[in-house]
Amino acid sequence: MRTRNLLTKAGVLGSVSMAFGSMLWSHKKTEPTQTDSGSAPSCKEPPFPYELKLVQVLFRHGARTPLKSIPGIMEAQWVPNLLEPPAHTQINYVVTDLEGGPRPSSPVEDSYRANILTGGTYPGQLTTVGMQQLYELGERLRKRYIQDTAFLNPTFSPKEVYVRSTNIVRTIESAKCLVAGLFYQSQRDMVPILTTEAESEILYPNYHGCRLLKLLSGHRWAESSTLPDIAADLRSIKSALGIAAQQRVDFILIRDDMVARETHGLPCPPVLDSWRNTVERRAVEMIYHIYEPSKRENLQLCVGPLLHVLMGNIEDKLQDTTSEPNRKLFLYSAHDTTLIPCLMALGIFDMRWPPYASDITLELHQHRQTKEAFVKVSYIGQDQLVPGCSGVYCPLQEFKQALSNYSLTFELYESLCNRTKGVAEP
Repeated sequence: MRTRNLLTKAGVLGSVSMAFGSMLWSHKKTEPTQTDSGSAPSCKEPPFPYELKLVQVLFRHGARTPLKSIPGIMEAQWVPNLLEPPAHTQINYVVTDLEGGPRPSSPVEDSYRANILTGGTYPGQLTTVGMQQLYELGERLRKRYIQDTAFLNPTFSPKEVYVRSTNIVRTIESAKCLVAGLFYQSQRDMVPILTTEAESEILYPNYHGCRLLKLLSGHRWAESSTLPDIAADLRSIKSALGIAAQQRVDFILIRDDMVARETHGLPCPPVLDSWRNTVERRAVEMIYHIYEPSKRENLQLCVGPLLHVLMGNIEDKLQDTTSEPNRKLFLYSAHDTTLIPCLMALGIFDMRWPPYASDITLELHQHRQTKEAFVKVSYIGQDQLVPGCSGVYCPLQEFKQALSNYSLTFELYESLCNRTKGVAEP
């Protein structure tokens, strides 16, 4: 596994569990508890005392074909024209490894392409709907950082913007579509999208690359379906859908297929109408059991290196130690299985599955007079009050303390991942 020399080049992220479907259901909005907008101008300081210095956006890919279909029920037709890219999402881009070399092989993508869904497409592929969702996320970022504040140049520049993705086609294409929406396809340079091999990925919990994580929590995926209340509901829904008792199905799989169908206007079995809320709740309870935020080491191994990268980007900017002094925006294209443990580590997971194209955004601000640094976190466009922070504009030291339980240096991460002595394989 590679260490910081590969990852600090522009800030990295990573892992092995894959994303699951996500509803376009509305999220409960969290109103900011602290704001400076609308305050009366003062002769002592500007009406807005904070200067934006750096933005980091960690986002989920857009709508996609399901990873697996619910067995034994009416099939949806996942036909190729559902994957047609809109013209306005096209840009000139190149996918490389972290050093700018050829794109690594992708065993995860290869596994998708070993199967074909009814209709003729592969599982886990970004659809036209998903491409548009990421384009619209780019437009939202454009409004905030180009139109409203002129923080970014309206033309893409790799010196100003860093783009990183997991090495999976749907996240690479999602990154491309976001950049198209953010810059309205305006570019003088090729857009580099950086990725890495599966074993060293830190943009998702890496059960393949971190043996200790697999030992500690790999079994929890299967175990989560056997929890008494979940197991009882699973038996009931399998009976209602006519799925054989011995068929391996869980609420995460059911939800993935159900949400993918509904998002694309494809038919679902009518019986699922009365089960929708139960499916959503039980899937979230399963993923909560899998990541188990009360078990510190488990969550550390899931997202510790990613949190370290995000914090490192902030400190590099403040100390002016970055190799790219003009860099203002880091974009990380990832999965729901990235966002969920990150939300848990931040203490802001709302027990709802992150929708397609959802984002966690970290803004670094500096007070114009005192030069004190603050971090503002938002989720799907809504400001969040992170536990341990005295306000939405969280003093940097408070933010660092809030993340300290879960952030891991790459060296410590690798050391822990290799520390399996005395840990019994379940």
